[in-house]
Amino acid sequence: MPYITRYRHLVIGAVISLTVAAGTTLTLPMAVRRMIDHGFSKSDSGFINTYFTMLMALAIILALASAARYYFVITLGERIVSDLRREVFDHVTRLSPSFFDVNQSGEIVSRLTADTTQIKSAVGATASVALRNIILCFGAIGMMVYTSPKLSSLVIGAIPVIVFPLVGFGRSVRRRSREAQDTLATASAYAGEAISAARTVQAFNGEAAAQARYGAAVESAYAAARSAIKARSVLTAFAITMVFGSVVAVLWFGAQGVLAGTLSPGTLGQFLLYSVFAAGALGALSEVWGELSQAAGAAERLNELLAEQPEIVAPEHPVSLPQPATGAVRFEDVHFAYPSRPNYKSVRGLSFAIRPGETVAIVGPSGAGKSTVFALLLRFYDPVSGTITVDGVDAREADPKALRERIAIVPQDVTIFAASIHENIAFGSPDASRTAVQAAAIAAQADEFIARLDNGYDTQVGERGITLSGGQRQRIAIARAILKDAPILLLDEATSALDAESETLVQKALDGLMQNRTTLVIAHRLATVLKADRILVMEHGRIVEEGTHAALVRQGGLYAKLARLQFDQGAEGLLLAAGG
Repeated sequence: MPYITRYRHLVIGAVISLTVAAGTTLTLPMAVRRMIDHGFSKSDSGFINTYFTMLMALAIILALASAARYYFVITLGERIVSDLRREVFDHVTRLSPSFFDVNQSGEIVSRLTADTTQIKSAVGATASVALRNIILCFGAIGMMVYTSPKLSSLVIGAIPVIVFPLVGFGRSVRRRSREAQDTLATASAYAGEAISAARTVQAFNGEAAAQARYGAAVESAYAAARSAIKARSVLTAFAITMVFGSVVAVLWFGAQGVLAGTLSPGTLGQFLLYSVFAAGALGALSEVWGELSQAAGAAERLNELLAEQPEIVAPEHPVSLPQPATGAVRFEDVHFAYPSRPNYKSVRGLSFAIRPGETVAIVGPSGAGKSTVFALLLRFYDPVSGTITVDGVDAREADPKALRERIAIVPQDVTIFAASIHENIAFGSPDASRTAVQAAAIAAQADEFIARLDNGYDTQVGERGITLSGGQRQRIAIARAILKDAPILLLDEATSALDAESETLVQKALDGLMQNRTTLVIAHRLATVLKADRILVMEHGRIVEEGTHAALVRQGGLYAKLARLQFDQGAEGLLLAAGG
């Protein structure tokens, strides 16, 4: 209803055209009665010609009203579903990362496509048919009462016997349709996952396994859909049997009245047409009810999505971050567990401070909590306890958008969109000029390979940048961070996908970018952190060592062990010298 009320002009047009079409249809039996009782009985050809002319005029009015009804109703359906898709997508993009930790992207896309298509059908054609038949049904019943109250009592008495089972069957259809949509979403989610990883599937000869798993999901969806179809079939058969059974009964009683002389043939013909209209309308409503029940199941799934609330929201009165930004960062006794794993703390009592303009590296074994530090700093999650401050302001008291404006990140798993290179670099800065984008690409050592492409910065790179090498994708991500020009820079293995020559070039670009910026570097390759002002060594969510490369190697702790695993003794000596 909130979507429908936005477009009152379309609703009013649809209601008027529906009413005119239904009213025109309801006048036809009256014309038939007049012809039978007056035209045929008196053999008045002029009277018959006049009524046939009137019937032709009614047919034209009916055609125009039906066309208008189709236009208004279908346009309304398309408009509402467009709004619904946009608002659901807008809502989903605002949900916290914890929501996506436990929900498959393919299932969410299924709700945006398959479920909204169901609703479009319901709001459009199905709702139009439903309203038309409701008007016809009640209009026909009213005219039946006017024509013959005695015969009408038979039809009206049968209505509860027809309607109440319809409602019960409709609930069953709604439940089973919801199950069918859920299983179809599961199949769609796996299909999207397998298609996006087609190269991996083929590289491991996993086609048969993928086909079997998707086939099983599709069969489950088919079984659920078949269950819903069976319920609708029973519903339709019951409704039509009851509706037309009542028509036959009425016709039999009416025929007895004509034979007894208590009812004229024209009156019986008029009543019979109205009863057929009412029966046909009820029969159509039984099918429509099934379709609306399916749409109701889809609406429930969308409502569940819209009812999801982001866990990370701006406070009612956010504290403004100081200007100009300095890039100071502090973690104070931070504890954190991912919502999907509440019993396992990824960070335990984490405390450290980073001064403005300082470069700090975070190293440690996999699972130590390094990436979690970045996720908390970007306020993708809030800590269970403890405080994170940026420029002296508690992150929970600031607007998340304002906080993220001060941070640029180059992730290890680079996200490249199916768009042009210019659009990818300018993502987050859509108003950036071509000159600014090119300058960022030059600084990231990406301009040279971009210039060699057929369409340069307008080259489409395919889904997830599939047409680019890993190093090229990484350099585009670095250019994106350079263009953002934020005071805090997060580098998560930013050069991990580059060859030796590209790494050297990009490292020079990063060295320039890191000047006068607070920089946090996550690194597994220790050679990339030798120039850091400080190195934080993490293990099991805690900082276990802190210092420069040379000092940490001399301590002989975890960092020294990691260094021995990566460097031989000669290289270690050289690196010690470089670090010292």
